[in-house]
Amino acid sequence: MTALETDVVIVGGGNAAFCAALAAQENGAKVIVLERAPLEESGGNTRFTSGSMRFAFNGLSDLIPIIQDLGENETETFDFGTYNSDEYFDDMFRATNYRTNSELCEILVNRSLDTVRWLAEKGIRFLPKLSQSYKDGEKIRFTGGVVVEAAGGGDGLIKKQGELFVSNGGTILYEARVTTLLFDGFKVSGVRVRLNGAICEVRAKSVVLACGGFEANPEWRSRYLGPGWDLVKVRGSRFNSGDGLRMALEIGASPYGHWSGCHSVGWDANAPEFGDLEVGALFQKHSYPIGIMINANGLRFVDEGADLRQFTYAKYGKVVLEQPGQFAWQIFDNKAINLLRPEYRIRKITKVSASSLEELAGKLEGVDAEAFLKEVEVYNRAVADNAPFNPGIRDGRTTTGLTIPKSNWANTINEPPFEAYQVGCGITFTFGGLRINPETGAVLDMDAVEIPGLFAAGEMVGGIFYFNYPGGTGLMSGAVFGKIAGTGASKQ
Repeated sequence: MTALETDVVIVGGGNAAFCAALAAQENGAKVIVLERAPLEESGGNTRFTSGSMRFAFNGLSDLIPIIQDLGENETETFDFGTYNSDEYFDDMFRATNYRTNSELCEILVNRSLDTVRWLAEKGIRFLPKLSQSYKDGEKIRFTGGVVVEAAGGGDGLIKKQGELFVSNGGTILYEARVTTLLFDGFKVSGVRVRLNGAICEVRAKSVVLACGGFEANPEWRSRYLGPGWDLVKVRGSRFNSGDGLRMALEIGASPYGHWSGCHSVGWDANAPEFGDLEVGALFQKHSYPIGIMINANGLRFVDEGADLRQFTYAKYGKVVLEQPGQFAWQIFDNKAINLLRPEYRIRKITKVSASSLEELAGKLEGVDAEAFLKEVEVYNRAVADNAPFNPGIRDGRTTTGLTIPKSNWANTINEPPFEAYQVGCGITFTFGGLRINPETGAVLDMDAVEIPGLFAAGEMVGGIFYFNYPGGTGLMSGAVFGKIAGTGASKQ
């Protein structure tokens, strides 16, 4: 059996892994990254994201070092507002039903700005997130707390991180599936990996596990998330099958967090089993707040306007999965069609159009047409003209008298043409993970004692997300705790 030696070995090849690798290099460590996927599919779930990061900031002065391409005209036109740490805490607590671990959450929020600045200083380019903005007179205002995204989205982010790592002397080995931690009962001293048709060992002073959750493992999804979850589509990498979690648990690591919870969204009903890098995140369908959603019984089943999209999309996939047949149709009329997000304009899409509601009802596959028409009639009568429609903010335009209200953006569905899009459930990542020391990223055992030589980051950190999450916190958490784990590992 051949062996390699290094200071730090990183298992995984996504955003959290490379943040750990870059931080370890900063502290003088020699680093090897082991990526299970081949080069063309590498990058974990990061490749399938928009590259958005949610961080606390107090105004334009905090953003200028991050969005370095801002010109004078843009600084005058763009109103980024503020998103201070108190607002970030409020959103985290509200989204997770107040279950997020307070210490982990405090580190995530309070180190978010510095971590994005750190990435920008290293050469990661960030741009204003215009898809989360709206025009207000001469101003372009941003909403929902997420104001930047990496240039080139998640694909651009991961490619640049990899380039920076290699240019600093790092080594990336692709198609390297780690199977076992080298553990003598007290300390982790490397990993056993299947590489180039052989088994070899990579011996290291410390190991950082940053190889994702178990979202691509249907057996584990059924075991931990429950019945029906084996049927969902995987939004991202097919390689996130829980290997890192399994290896850590086998040596006594402490499981932590919401193991029966996950991030899941409305996803095109006929999307492939796993993510498609050519399409990326565009199988998602996130304009439901300005329309209505109905199930196979022809009935609405959720408050589409409960909150801004950023605070509901990650939990509504589960709600769709719970509907008869595990699908729903999103319905829009002419008032909303020109406001639909770009993902509604791709070629690979499950869509029907009609010039009347009666015609549309006949085209909604699997839906009780008569019940649908009655439901739209009842909904239209309930729409209250109590506030101007404004999709950029919580406009308070609501319904009255419905069992399931629509709390914002309530418009009648009565103006042809009509469009409908069929969605199922797409899983993004799982919330259950490992218990860590928040200050170092070290993995704790069942006695809450650090396992020497073992660190974790990214989706593998449990205790941050429960039930739901605010958009943009996944990459942000990966970056913050990746940097912490890489620093801790290099000091081991």
